[in-house]
Formats: sequence, structure tokens, C-alpha cells
Amino acid sequence: MEPCGPRECELDPENTGFIAVENFTSLVEHHELQLDPSKLDMLLALVQSNEEGQVCYQELIELMSSKRSSSFRRAIANGRRTLQREILLDETGLGLYKRFVRYVAYEILPCETDRRWYFHQNRLCPPPVFIAIITIVQIIVFMCYGIMLNKWVLQTYQPDFMKSALVYHPGHRAQVWRFFSYMFMHVGLEQLGFNALLQLMIGVPLEMVHGILRISLLYMAGVLAGSLTVSITDMRAPVVGGSGGVYALCSAHLANVVMNWAGMRCPYKLLRMILALVCMSSEVGRAVWLRFSPPLPSSGPQPSFMAHLSGAVVGISMGLLILRSYEESLQKQCSWWVIVFSFITFLLFAIFWNIFAYELLGVQIPPPP
Repeated sequence: MEPCGPRECELDPENTGFIAVENFTSLVEHHELQLDPSKLDMLLALVQSNEEGQVCYQELIELMSSKRSSSFRRAIANGRRTLQREILLDETGLGLYKRFVRYVAYEILPCETDRRWYFHQNRLCPPPVFIAIITIVQIIVFMCYGIMLNKWVLQTYQPDFMKSALVYHPGHRAQVWRFFSYMFMHVGLEQLGFNALLQLMIGVPLEMVHGILRISLLYMAGVLAGSLTVSITDMRAPVVGGSGGVYALCSAHLANVVMNWAGMRCPYKLLRMILALVCMSSEVGRAVWLRFSPPLPSSGPQPSFMAHLSGAVVGISMGLLILRSYEESLQKQCSWWVIVFSFITFLLFAIFWNIFAYELLGVQIPPPP
């Protein structure tokens, strides 16, 4: 065992790795622990959860440095001490931003301990910029094409729209960027409005809580899965719109709400769940209708709807695990590596499919615009 430092020797003279409850109580009484109320409540809960009344020194250090291990979380969850409930809702005198942070905490997190931890730990650095930037770029691209084509509804019926280098078209599969860039193009104002609204209402709070890295990974995985799924299941169809990423975010959040129904404290959650499912189902139905029964004649197949469905699958599988693992390392979870392996397997299969299957099956691809 490594020799202890001066502070550790004072708290743990026998170098056992634990702090006796008497020493811990003395620290609290003499205000030697510079902790906010949420951290102090968690440490007290940790003491109560230990039959021997001890606190792990390493867990104390991690908490002081704003880290929480999974064992620390489990100890609190299994502790005998009941943490105060609804403390955030009872807190008054908050500024506008802190009230918004409290709203986000109750919208996204199912555990009161996590909500209080997030509320006290939240800093506006880094800001939730990924979803905002994606939405702004999508709006700018749509406005540019709207002005250029003089068409704002059902833009795909304008021949020049499908000539864009951003649209995924099966005849341009070798241009790899199209498997991602299609998310910036939209069928029309109605699809852009629906996607932008959901991205901002659901994506921004998710990014505030779970961070830019996890949410951007989830969104881009949904986008990539959308175009690859279309290239396998609807081989003659192009793809436009960010629905793959949007449905990954939405389905992950809805699945998280259902899995933690009792702990969620967002108002009118049942009504909002029903409205979200109705809106998402209506959008899928509209995409199916445009794909197989377009209201106007066109020069080629209409954009596929399979990106919606594949995005939902990504959200329920990968996204649900990301949202349930708040402040826990994904790399240490076996289920995370199973999902990553499955996604990589699908990715490799889709690459080989795009290279060989079209020619072997003799698929008649519509001529690229």
C-alpha cells in the first residue's frame, strides 16, 4: 500500500483507506469540508449506508473534485438514510438561468440525487452548442435553397434540388460525405420546422445534462445509420433531412422516461408522451406517403422514410444506455461495448453491401441528377 499524505494520515492514521465516522463528523462540524449542500447530503447518506460507519477516503477525494464513482452512487441508492425530496422545487430566489437549469434537471433526470447534483454542479461551460449549430446550419441551407429555387414547400419536386452535393443519392454512393451531409437538406418547410423544433426542445436539454460528446455521438450515429439503412433496404431512393438524428434523440429520451416512469417529475408526462408519439408517427406516415404516393409527378424516386426508423432503433439501443449512465463511464460497461460492436458490425456490413450488392443484384439505380 502506498504511503499516505499528511492530510490522509490525519484522517486515516492506520492507512486503511477509510475515514472513521467520528473524524468525518468532526470535519463537518468544524466546516473543514468546503462542500455545497448536495455533496454534503450525499456524504452523509454514504456514511449511513455503511454498516461500520466509514467513508472511503478515495470516494471523499473524488467527491471533493466533483467526481462520482458508480460504487458511490450505488452506496447512496442503497443507503438507509432518505435524502430530502423536492429540494429543488422548494428552492426560491433563483435567477432565470438557474430556474431553467432546474427545469432541465426535472425534464431529463429521473433521480432526485442526480437532479440536485446536476443543479449544483452545472456550469455554462462548455455551452450546449452542438444541437444549436446543427439547427442553425440546417435553417441557413434551407433558406439558401429556398431563395435559389424560389420554392419553400416540397423542394424535392424542384429538379435542381436533387443536384445538390449534400443530398444522398444511390448513384453517388462513392461520395462518402453524402452519408452525413444529407441531414442539412429537407423536403420542405414543414419537415425542417418539425425537426428543428424537436432538436431544440429535446436535444438542447439532453446536451446540457449529458454533454456535447455523448449527444453528438448519438445524433451522428442516428444520421449515419439512417443513410446506411436506406442504402440496404430502399436501394433506389435518395435521402434528405435530419430525421435519423432527431429520431435517435427523441426515441432515447422517450425510452428513458418510460424506463424511469416513477422517478420522472416532468409535468404532464403522459400527455406529452402521447403527443410526441402521435407527432413522430404522423411524420413517419407522411414520409411513407411521399415515398410511394407523391402528390406531384417527379423525375425520380422520392426520399426514403427508413432513416426515421433506423434513427429510432439507434436511440432505443445506444441512446437509452447513454441517458441511463449519467456521469458514469460508458467504457466500463459491458453492454456499451456490445452496442458499439453491433454498430461497427452493421457499419462494415453496410460498406460491403454498398460496394458489391448493387452490381450483384442488378439494381437499376435512377440516373444521378
